[in-house]
Amino acid sequence: MMTTPLFPFPFLSFLLLPPSSRAYTLKNGCQATTDRQQARDDDVERPSERWLLLLLLLLLLLSSRSGCVVILSALDWTGGFSYVDLVEGLHDGRFYALKRIICHEKDDRQEAMHEVEMHQLFDHPNILPLCAHAMVEKGSKHEAWLLLPFLKRGTLWQEVEALKDKGVFMSEERILIILHDLKPTNVLLDDDDQPLLMDLGSMNQAHIEVRSSREAMTLQDWAAQRCTISYRAPELFTVERDCVIDERTDIWSLGCVLYCMMFGEGPYDMIFQKGDSVALAVQNDLTVPQNTRYSPALERLLSSTMVVNPQQRPYIADIICQLEEIQPPPAGQDTTRI
Repeated sequence: MMTTPLFPFPFLSFLLLPPSSRAYTLKNGCQATTDRQQARDDDVERPSERWLLLLLLLLLLLSSRSGCVVILSALDWTGGFSYVDLVEGLHDGRFYALKRIICHEKDDRQEAMHEVEMHQLFDHPNILPLCAHAMVEKGSKHEAWLLLPFLKRGTLWQEVEALKDKGVFMSEERILIILHDLKPTNVLLDDDDQPLLMDLGSMNQAHIEVRSSREAMTLQDWAAQRCTISYRAPELFTVERDCVIDERTDIWSLGCVLYCMMFGEGPYDMIFQKGDSVALAVQNDLTVPQNTRYSPALERLLSSTMVVNPQQRPYIADIICQLEEIQPPPAGQDTTRI
């Protein structure tokens, strides 16, 4: 899958609005601003930098007026290493999500380009495609800009939170539809409830052989930096010096996502929020809350993904078989595989 660099032109140029209008002008004419957005403007982009960049981009615009976007507002897709803005393409009138990864050092830039490369590896209906990208120098630091499709439904986490606010939970049928195609904040939902994976910056090799204490510590440090603590598999908290880390590490995280869809929060979210030890909690078998909403088969699926010993966890093929036994896919539709 090929993506187009934002620079050089003529594919896209960027027209950044001044801070006073950045978070105010929306497509429908509504006024919107947040304290978080103001803090972001103050902390990340000083007005002088923005206007210098604006002058440069206006010059570039003169040579390619047909392709540019206008930043409309901040999106609630922000992660620990990036910010995401809603933008509109002036050349096509379509909405996009502009992910801006703050890069303070060379290693940060390499990590950002790694995410770009991971996007380019896939052309799959359940992975968010990358439309374009650029590395922008901003004073002493850089920003990696990734232009992505905008999905107005937002993330799976936002959907779970909205249901929880109403005092309801996701139905088993809907959970199974989402899982058939497969950290809730890294899964977007389209208008048909089809999930799209995003934020590919934490992708790593599926099969890693650890043969020394140094390799174990390197992998453990990487996981601590790149993997959300409450969705991190037990074997990544204390990596053994002679072990194999394989695809079943992701099965644990998938189980955490399933638990979140079923019960409105991840199994270890509250432990983390209270300041207790998640590393200790994940070493114990998970207790599924008593309920009458879901079938025993779905609860067994959940329990199978949350086995502490990774060697006893199922592979993804086994998960798909369990899903199809609970709810077969519609006639004529194959289970989505990557």
